[in-house]
Amino acid sequence: MDLLKDDSGMSTVEYAIGTLAAAAFGGLLYVIVTSDVVRKLIEGVIQRAMSAV
Repeated sequence: MDLLKDDSGMSTVEYAIGTLAAAAFGGLLYVIVTSDVVRKLIEGVIQRAMSAV
């Protein structure tokens, strides 16, 4: 039996793992960007840019 040599479906598993990793990274990025600390930093940058005009 060549069950150990049959790797058909490996690309499907790799795509699934890549998709899950991308979704997890997106979720983590969303949590970081919507946090109060990051939001205040972004607001500060925008205010400094607007006051320079």
